[in-house]
Amino acid sequence: MVSRKKDENEKGYAYRILTNSIMSLELKPGESLSETELAKKLGVSRTPIREALSKLKEEYLIEVKPQIGTYVSLIDMNLVRQALFMRHCIEKEVLNLACIDFPEKSLIMLEQNIVSQKYVTGKQGSELEFHELDEEFHRLIFAAMGFEEVWKSIQKLSTHYNRLRVLSEIKFSNCELYEEHEQIFNLIRNKDCIGIEDMVTGHIKTPSDKHWEKLVNDELGYKEYFEI
Repeated sequence: MVSRKKDENEKGYAYRILTNSIMSLELKPGESLSETELAKKLGVSRTPIREALSKLKEEYLIEVKPQIGTYVSLIDMNLVRQALFMRHCIEKEVLNLACIDFPEKSLIMLEQNIVSQKYVTGKQGSELEFHELDEEFHRLIFAAMGFEEVWKSIQKLSTHYNRLRVLSEIKFSNCELYEEHEQIFNLIRNKDCIGIEDMVTGHIKTPSDKHWEKLVNDELGYKEYFEI
């Protein structure tokens, strides 16, 4: 069992563990959740579990069916499409601004993130670690341009989109994503705004055309994970 962080209360601990379990697909879409069993597993009372589940419901990650039970939400393809649209439109504009003027300190942090990505790219069992570095890579860009709250809003809508991305990376590969992050870094470093449009389209929209349909259409046995 994952240990609590220093100064982390029971609610924060329960929320972190449950979120990671859902995002990593350890808790599968459609899986039933029991407050009593979760409390016992995490070594906390039912109150922080209930509070964590309430927050996860707000983030579309769990569904409460009155008189039936609590379940991990299926991956809703409508929410995936909305997150795709939001990220594609906003990220393109943020990257255009980043190519005009990007803080040197943030560029160094971005490069360090790329190095960390390289270490875990393609390693089986490291998909969630790569995903977290991927998210941090994009967050660093938004934060450097003064749009960290915008990134938080994107993330709130992207929970289903991100679960699909993790599943895709588990079944296929994250090597292309790493290479695209390198290209994005170089575009920012070289102040190359011309390449942004094609880069964002390829990075955000191409995986949905290339791999996701195979997952959603039951070619690989995951149809029960999705709400079409």
